[in-house]
Amino acid sequence: MSTRSYENDDPLAAKEKEDYKTIFLTTLNYLWPDELVLKIRVIASLFCLVFAKVFTVLTPLLLMTLVDELSFIVDDTKKTNFVIWSVLALALGYGVARFASVAFVQIRDFLFVNVAQNGLKKLSMHAFEHIHRLPLNFHLSRQTGSLNKVIDRGVRGIEFLLRFVLFSIGPLILELIFVCVLMVYKFDVIFLLIILVTIFLYVIFTITVTNWRVKIRRKMNKWDADLGQKTIDSLLNYETVKYFSAENHEKEKYLKSLRSYEFFAIKTGVSLSMLNFGQALIVTSGLLVLIVIATQKAIDGTLTVGGLVGLNAIMIQLILPLNFLGTVYREIRQALVDMGELFILFKERVEEDETEKEELISVEKGFAFENVSFAYDGAREVIKRLSFSIPIGKTTAIVGPSGSGKSTLGKLIFGFYKPCKGKILIDGKENTILKTMSVRAHLAVTPQDIVLFNDTLEYNLSYGSSDIAKDMLNDVIERVDLTSLVSSLPNGLFTQVGERGLKLSGGEKQRVAIARMLLRNCSINILDEATSSLDPRSEKRIIENLLENRTSKTLIIISHRLSSISSVDNIVVMEHGRLIQQGKHDSLLQESGLYKEMWEKQNRYHNRYK
Repeated sequence: MSTRSYENDDPLAAKEKEDYKTIFLTTLNYLWPDELVLKIRVIASLFCLVFAKVFTVLTPLLLMTLVDELSFIVDDTKKTNFVIWSVLALALGYGVARFASVAFVQIRDFLFVNVAQNGLKKLSMHAFEHIHRLPLNFHLSRQTGSLNKVIDRGVRGIEFLLRFVLFSIGPLILELIFVCVLMVYKFDVIFLLIILVTIFLYVIFTITVTNWRVKIRRKMNKWDADLGQKTIDSLLNYETVKYFSAENHEKEKYLKSLRSYEFFAIKTGVSLSMLNFGQALIVTSGLLVLIVIATQKAIDGTLTVGGLVGLNAIMIQLILPLNFLGTVYREIRQALVDMGELFILFKERVEEDETEKEELISVEKGFAFENVSFAYDGAREVIKRLSFSIPIGKTTAIVGPSGSGKSTLGKLIFGFYKPCKGKILIDGKENTILKTMSVRAHLAVTPQDIVLFNDTLEYNLSYGSSDIAKDMLNDVIERVDLTSLVSSLPNGLFTQVGERGLKLSGGEKQRVAIARMLLRNCSINILDEATSSLDPRSEKRIIENLLENRTSKTLIIISHRLSSISSVDNIVVMEHGRLIQQGKHDSLLQESGLYKEMWEKQNRYHNRYK
């Protein structure tokens, strides 16, 4: 692949512009926390910062005075004890000043570490909560690997800004002000001009080159995120890769992204060397001009030897912050790029604010659909003018061929989506005026796609529930036919189920999910193809257990197998998003409709392979 192709074909090229003003304001909020103790730490850190810079500037001044005093002592034949002790005091003061300039920096860092970590904790929690507030549409299209990279780099970026915006840019400016005052007071104005011109050229060069490097860094970050995504995606689909012997295909995909990342990483490294070389050239040239002029003045007698040493010390002392300024500016720009991606994530539309909506205390009557229509992204209509009711205390089955909208109906009930047209009523109130969280508190769901946490079997069974009695846990395990599995495991309930529950079979995962739903002990249970991986006998037994021991709970069973739902109170038959038939099993069989056709077809299949 040519160099130009990386530039043009980068699918992750940054199209957005970061809102730097928002980022800086957010960073300042974290710099000034709400807690009084942390505010005191920030103020104390600022005092330490000022003291550190005062002693930093005093250090070359004391050294200059010490050298001049030593010169006078060498020339003076009468060395009194007072003069000797004064010189020794200067030497001691020089050492104290050097130590104090370092000590106050360390004290500052000691005081500020709590503030930085507190800000880091708050940002991490904000990002974590924000992701959980994003709508289902976002999570259906997300790339987990890239998302993880964005959050990780963004959090690290604000940690850098918290520390260096306050303790690098501010101190550098403060030190330059002190140095300017010192130069005007002690030296010829020509030396101040040399220092200011050197700093000006250095800053302009650093900003120009760094702005160019940021574009390269942004592309490198995008390919880094792409690498993370491809790695996680390939590992999550490990079995699929093996089934299709697609290891080489995955390797080629990964290698393509790796080459792109390598290309921009090399450009980043080369541009960094160019930046460092240019900075060193500017600083060295400025120092050389200053030393040559200072030496000439020392020869002429207009500048003392101590003054020459002091100027050299001041210039060298400024070189270190200047070099660090380049690093800080580069890192700040990089942090802004990283944080910009995180703040773009923060701009993603979250689930609507429901503070002013009504709380649903209980469900007494049930759900009612009135001419409900729904389309994904406003384009593909999957539910069309649907009207029916789900009464409380009854069992309602929703059946139909694949693609008829059964699972979408379950998501509408749970509140993942809102109808495009029509109304969903709960006890006569439209669900849009009720708090979604309060509605979901009455619902327990076994989804079609079962994903378990990489933890113990007990953790997955009790997830979402609290204070579960052991007798209740054992009872639910028996009802969902998990007793034999638990007893066969060496560690029983403390067995690790693996990532996404891969150590369990599909049927075992569904049993765990049904048990998890029952242990939540909600008034309405939704089973979305929850027994599709079970054999017909196990499915029927579990469904019968649910119906016999439901304790007046409402069951909503979404299924394509009809044999297990023949005894329910009401069957809703759907096709192409429309309500085709509705009624009990026996009455539906007497009609010449879709339900009878599906029943006979499933019976023929079952008898053939019995």
